[in-house]
Amino acid sequence: MSDLPQVNIVVPLYNEEEIFNSLQLRLSKLMDDSKLRISVILVDDGSSDKTVALMEELAMKDQRYTSVFLSRNFGHQLALSAAFSCVNATEAILVIDGDLQDPPELLEEFYTQFKNGYDVVYAVRHKRKESFIKKAAYNLFYRLLKKISYIEIPLDSGDFSLISRRVVDNIVEMKEESRFIRGMRSWVGYKQIGVTYERQKREAGDSKYPFSQLLKLAFNGIFNFSEFPVKLISFLGLSTVMISLCYLAYTIVKLVFFQQVPEGFTGLIFTITLFGGVQLLSIGILGEYIIRIFFQVKNRPLFIIKKQIHNGKTIL
Repeated sequence: MSDLPQVNIVVPLYNEEEIFNSLQLRLSKLMDDSKLRISVILVDDGSSDKTVALMEELAMKDQRYTSVFLSRNFGHQLALSAAFSCVNATEAILVIDGDLQDPPELLEEFYTQFKNGYDVVYAVRHKRKESFIKKAAYNLFYRLLKKISYIEIPLDSGDFSLISRRVVDNIVEMKEESRFIRGMRSWVGYKQIGVTYERQKREAGDSKYPFSQLLKLAFNGIFNFSEFPVKLISFLGLSTVMISLCYLAYTIVKLVFFQQVPEGFTGLIFTITLFGGVQLLSIGILGEYIIRIFFQVKNRPLFIIKKQIHNGKTIL
């Protein structure tokens, strides 16, 4: 029988010392209780607390854990991509967040669907134990993305999923710099199915995903998997031309039939403001595409692995 694991559990971590012991206990129990051969790949995304030391200690004493250390903070999606580049499972990879809001115990249910022929088994969040504003923002984003995306991205589905090895290999081959893993996972295709679950609160600590990073992730989803922003520019341009023509027609009618010409600065200010706003918005949308092209054409590595501890041995 092969010594390679059937399933890798990949967990990106950033300053999660408060929750690390709980994460280790639950993952170890899952591996002890499961009939599957499972190993865990932990990826440190440039933590500044004790997360690094805890990962080193765990990987040295338990060979079921591999710890990967990035040279700096690259961000959640690139840390996840680094984990994908290190997988050695023969069958599938379970993706979870280190805050334990994604229960790793769902692996068995996911794996059952995987054995039924599904390459991607993604979790669908039925309930969120978060603030009303945050839940409303997530709800709005997912529905907007579903409406404007040129591929089918499931509603209320994050990175939490079980993905076949071949799908992970396909994602690793994608070298795009502004990554949106759940969109890339959908783009690959194959048979996919959702499993509903109730998202839990963080067991400890605060979220390491600030609003600015959530906004960046949302922009990556919209600009990488939708033609809507570019089409919006065309729509705004056409709309402003139509408004201008209507205003011109109004001016001609006033002049020809009533011998009056519209006076005052109101119409002028409105026109200048409208055109200025449309132009600035259009430049901003184009700028989002240009900055993505700018970073992509540099062709830098997506991430840098500083050190890896595998099978109790340090690899530099």
